[in-house]
Amino acid sequence: MSKLPHAQWSSKMTFVLAATGSAVGLGNIWRFSYLVGDSGGAAFVLVYLACVALVGLPILVAEWMIGRRGQANPINSMLKLTQENKRSPLWAVVGLSGILAAFLILSFYSVIGGWSLNYTLESVTGTFNGQGAEGVGAFFSGLLASPVTLAMWHTAFMVLVILIVGRGVTKGLEGAVKTMMPALVILMLVLVGYGMTTGHFGEAMAFMFSPDWSALTRETVLAAMGQAFFTLSLGMGIMLAYGSYLGEDVNLIGTARTVILLDTAIALLAGIAIFPIVFANGLSPGEGPGLIFVTLPVAFGNMAGGTLLGLIFFLLLTFAALTSAISLLEPTVEMLEERTPLSRVGATLVGGVAVWALGLAALMSFNVWDDVLFFGLNIFDLLDTVTAKFMLPLTGLGAILFVAWRLSRESVSQELGLSGGAETVWLFVARFVAPVGVIVVFVNSLL
Repeated sequence: MSKLPHAQWSSKMTFVLAATGSAVGLGNIWRFSYLVGDSGGAAFVLVYLACVALVGLPILVAEWMIGRRGQANPINSMLKLTQENKRSPLWAVVGLSGILAAFLILSFYSVIGGWSLNYTLESVTGTFNGQGAEGVGAFFSGLLASPVTLAMWHTAFMVLVILIVGRGVTKGLEGAVKTMMPALVILMLVLVGYGMTTGHFGEAMAFMFSPDWSALTRETVLAAMGQAFFTLSLGMGIMLAYGSYLGEDVNLIGTARTVILLDTAIALLAGIAIFPIVFANGLSPGEGPGLIFVTLPVAFGNMAGGTLLGLIFFLLLTFAALTSAISLLEPTVEMLEERTPLSRVGATLVGGVAVWALGLAALMSFNVWDDVLFFGLNIFDLLDTVTAKFMLPLTGLGAILFVAWRLSRESVSQELGLSGGAETVWLFVARFVAPVGVIVVFVNSLL
């Protein structure tokens, strides 16, 4: 079977939008902003940015570099580079692990994406109007208890993902992020505008940005390191796959800085949009996932214009979920397209249906299979734990170790355009600082 010419991003900007869209997911809409507010405000942001620069950025650049030099799916890219550099082909497990991690994550992520789709519809129909915490909590509990309803929304979400990814890099991925990323920012700005009218905008800004160095404990620094790693879609095969569509004219380090700043800015903007509403309604910002699916709907259901604001918020949430989900499916599709006779559409259908099937098992862990436990965890939590605690950090660690210690200095210099002192700094950070940072996060996540 002859190898088709590898697809390329049409421009640097579309690649930046795609990479940022992958990074901005459901977790960013709430978790990062909450961590900022609860862990020292501006002090936490500074620690987070330092962690991103020393851990996240080097691994992000390493994954793009592997993909761009390999010009293939994560497994084939790793195999090609091991051959060129006369290294063990066992390094290809880094690519395989990344693809598998993305596949597993999407299976349960799409279930949550389905919740978001459902809540978008319920916001329009006024389901939450006049409801208290008990009523909304009962609605959410009822949703989780119904495998048929969960399966319907999980299916609807995966159909959207499959339709987008099946269209290819230019028409599918690029077309989606060009539409959804600007829309996501516009929806956030509308919510920020509303937040300014609540009378609690100053309180939200103080919560998020007043530096409190005393709040920076060992735990919050570790949280900053963990967030720096996970927020950039590292260790999931995504950036390996996205890097394979990159041309040689893109400056990897400069582009990584842009993606990181956009990802951080959008996450902070989400907090600026959400927390004025939280404080105006006397709610707790530390509610976790319940903030999105129980607490905020109560606020929207009992405020003037709440139906429209709720619709805007859950549309925003759905767009964020979709931009991440299409990136999660891409490594599997690229691998199937290049390592089997399947076409792009066929690879997307096979990969997407397989993800959908595993997602059914994940959603049934909330109801009919709630007594099926592995190591004390239901299927949904098991998938989350195995990927977040083990696969992502170890895959990211493998990528940075390969680039820093097994890829030739000449190749790295050629890819990054560095020399002299700048190259020395890069090598030090990539060989020692970033790997140690990942290991620290990994070990502490197990304690």
